[in-house]
Amino acid sequence: MNRQHLGELAAFLVVARERSFTRGAAQLGVTPSALSHSMRTLEERLGLRLLNRTTRSVTPTEAGERLLRTLGPLLDEVEAEVAALGTLRDKPAGNVRITADELSMTTVLWPKLREILPLYRDIHVEIVTDYRLTDIVADRFDAGVRFGETIDRDMIAVPIGPPARMLAVATPRYFAAYGRPRTPADLARHRCINLRLPTYGGLYAWEFQTKGRDLRVRVDGQLTFTSILPVLEATLDGFGISYLPTALMQQHLDSGALETVLEEWSPEFPGYHLYYSSRRQPTAAFTALVEGLRYRED
Repeated sequence: MNRQHLGELAAFLVVARERSFTRGAAQLGVTPSALSHSMRTLEERLGLRLLNRTTRSVTPTEAGERLLRTLGPLLDEVEAEVAALGTLRDKPAGNVRITADELSMTTVLWPKLREILPLYRDIHVEIVTDYRLTDIVADRFDAGVRFGETIDRDMIAVPIGPPARMLAVATPRYFAAYGRPRTPADLARHRCINLRLPTYGGLYAWEFQTKGRDLRVRVDGQLTFTSILPVLEATLDGFGISYLPTALMQQHLDSGALETVLEEWSPEFPGYHLYYSSRRQPTAAFTALVEGLRYRED
């Protein structure tokens, strides 16, 4: 197989995964028309149609799906091995893709990266901010960031932040007007600010614990948001009680702008971890970032 044929197969994988000539071309640095022509050449040489094309989408045929399943992991392995050669360089270099939610990005990941990256000018980091439970292997991320208790056991998990804690909070003015809940059940009589989880579309159930027993409470109120920062803003504006991580609101607790309730029902749990596949071959760039991000107690 000559190099041109190998390049066509690699280009096919990009188009099949992206389901788009436009996105595939952008990733490969070519024009959509040139990429489309390359795919037709590949199909003619193989004597098989690999892609179904419509005006709105591109999807693999049965033959294309088979090629994607068999060839994809092989070329990914080659790519990983080539990237791993960076360990032979004097300085770590290369690209690292990380998926993280808005909160971990704001409170843990970026504060550490802004200290690390000036030390490694040849490392390029792409961060995709998303609340979905992303499959980092299928979506070709090098790593993701989640709370430690939510990570699959077949992943390597490295702590990058201290233990976390969620607390029910509101403004002193709100508590003066409506009183303080004494138990999670009392929240049913209060105005609460909800968070809708984009992964499943459902509302986040506030998670408490007493005497080792987990308790999930559904709350109601005038406001629902799909990201956590507006929840904090609405809480500060006095619209009700919210359930937020201490890392996000510590300055407002210290200043007295927010006050906590039900603290005895809210124990600590494992904080943010960087996780990645146990099967990946770490590059020098990735290893440098992992060590820089690793949480170490003072």
